[in-house]
Amino acid sequence: MSSDVVIRLQDITKVYRIYARPKDRLIQMVTFGRVRRFREYPAIHGVSFEVFRGETVGIIGRNGSGKSTLLQMIAGGLHPTSGILEQKGKLFALQLGTGFDPEFTGRENAYLGAAIIGMSKSEADATMDSILEFAGIGDFIDQPVKTYSSGMYARLAFAVAAHLPTDILIVDEVLAVGDLAFSQKCMRFIREFKSRGTLLLCAHDLGSVMALCSRVVWIDGGKVRMIGPTKEVCDEYRRAIELEGDSTAELKFGGRRGERPPESPPPTDHRSELLRSSSLANEIQVFDFDDDAAWIGARSGSIVSAGLKNTAGSPAVNLSGGENVVFEIKARAHVDLESPILGFSVRDRHGQVVFADNTFLTYRHDGILTRGGETIIARFMFQMPYLPTGDYGITVALATGNQAVHTKQHRVDDAIFFNVVSSHVAKGLVGIPMQSITMETFVERGQEFSA
Repeated sequence: MSSDVVIRLQDITKVYRIYARPKDRLIQMVTFGRVRRFREYPAIHGVSFEVFRGETVGIIGRNGSGKSTLLQMIAGGLHPTSGILEQKGKLFALQLGTGFDPEFTGRENAYLGAAIIGMSKSEADATMDSILEFAGIGDFIDQPVKTYSSGMYARLAFAVAAHLPTDILIVDEVLAVGDLAFSQKCMRFIREFKSRGTLLLCAHDLGSVMALCSRVVWIDGGKVRMIGPTKEVCDEYRRAIELEGDSTAELKFGGRRGERPPESPPPTDHRSELLRSSSLANEIQVFDFDDDAAWIGARSGSIVSAGLKNTAGSPAVNLSGGENVVFEIKARAHVDLESPILGFSVRDRHGQVVFADNTFLTYRHDGILTRGGETIIARFMFQMPYLPTGDYGITVALATGNQAVHTKQHRVDDAIFFNVVSSHVAKGLVGIPMQSITMETFVERGQEFSA
């Protein structure tokens, strides 16, 4: 195995024996296999991929696809039926329901985790107070883990993982439990761990996968259906789920994935001129609408065009953060459309939604009916937020119904790309144009004091 490869799976298969009745298992045993009383179920079949040192790899797939079985084999809790599985480095797995002895207390399991990873008793003692503080489960630390809720289990598991000298961390669906404050603490730990270790993340929340992972493996029916860049794989997975979930069997898809190219106007940001004249100017280059981009929908109507314009109505090829813009979407109805909705979403290169909006709220009581052959135009006027440097895609969509229950008629993914060349935004997904920023210094009456 290469020195840069820390996990290698080659044609891994895991087959379970399924018995129809409990007595069939006994018959199988006493006949030493001469009488076959089981059927084989391949939970994982022929899976091969490598994970490189320092990578963050996401594992996605529907329930029952084999994700957890695969991760348990990588973690060492299960043995493959066949194939080669190699792993190099100290590994710790955060998996709900596994990893801890349910009869042990939380404290005992913390020591157990430390021992498994190779820490001595004295080393574990030195970190135990910090582990207990991170977990924050109080007196429950001395209660059996079998009495814990899923949130408490996750707290303890993350606390142990955060204090062990691991090289590889497996996180399996643990991010979905716990309160908001603890979830944020866990995300901070994961982001810090990424800078020094290798991470395998299994989650149903595609937002977490897209935010954290550089590459994704899509497991479907125990096999690798797709492996590649995060956004590309997540987009295809989302599309497959949407098609499978369409009970009307009306959704169609087409197009191709494009390559990313290198009311009264509100008051402008008071720093606009300063930013434009500096190296921090939020310069944005906008590319044309791609009418052959990947799409999905029932196609009772179609998006005809979309684009950013300045307030004078001219196409915006170059613009700046903080500038007033109009995003225009034009669609055509092929048949009568009741309650049409036009909308858009802006996603960064990881596929995270940066901002989005649609026409539903404004026109929800108007009972709009668009006749077949008519054209609909929606215009959204707003101040362009300040964005971090990088590539962005705009997805545009036509639907009918309401926000809770609607039919996708035509959604065009990444119909428009734009590139942010420079920015003063260092943190967060967006920077907000500020109408004013003030600061003053004064001494409050009654607060004077002398040395």
